[in-house]
Amino acid sequence: MLIFFDGVCNLCNSSVNFIIKRDKNEKFKFVSFQSSKAAELLNKYNYTDNKLDTLVLLKNNTIFAKSTAALLISKELNSFWKIFYIFIIIPKFIRDFVYLYISKNRYKWFGKKDFCMIPSPDISSRFLS
Repeated sequence: MLIFFDGVCNLCNSSVNFIIKRDKNEKFKFVSFQSSKAAELLNKYNYTDNKLDTLVLLKNNTIFAKSTAALLISKELNSFWKIFYIFIIIPKFIRDFVYLYISKNRYKWFGKKDFCMIPSPDISSRFLS
């Protein structure tokens, strides 16, 4: 499974680090939206939303975005984080409304970097460039 994320967003980078710590079986790999590899893969899977305001998950050759992607990721994490998948029962338009509200304010609330995160050597194999 591959997670696409905004590489300059502090919230997004924190989320990636959160996932890495709770993904003991290393099910997830990561790619920054700002990379050419992300553009190539998103084009391959016909994902045309050019906004960087969402989390995108590629799972079993299917693209998931926004709250659905976040909930599917939580379902795969170790420990009690799987329980958050129960929120999938909330209608998508409600989940995505909340998701997009946070997303639109993420730079204001959490800040932004001038360049993409550079993974440490111990986790660099989990990132596509």
